[in-house]
Amino acid sequence: MAADLIIENNIETGNKHPEGFMDTENEDTTVYRVVINHEEQYSIWPVHLEIPAGWSDVGVEGQKAECLSHIEEVWTDMRPLSLRQKMDQADEEKAEIDSEP
Repeated sequence: MAADLIIENNIETGNKHPEGFMDTENEDTTVYRVVINHEEQYSIWPVHLEIPAGWSDVGVEGQKAECLSHIEEVWTDMRPLSLRQKMDQADEEKAEIDSEP
């Protein structure tokens, strides 16, 4: 969430914000979209910017709080997809070994 870090850093330091990110110093009026990568990790990205390579739009747009609320609701397992798959495979192999006579 590089954009979040840039915005928050600019707020703390009083730096001017890139066009489209803020229209006042204290109110974030940016419209964000929820994006997901191939590891099923979520983030938010401003709608006026091109989605970075490796990320896909999930179809949810809104204010920052709305997008983060959606992510909190759907991203219930923070582990990357590849790790979940390896752990599931290890569990299956262990169960197979445990069931042998």
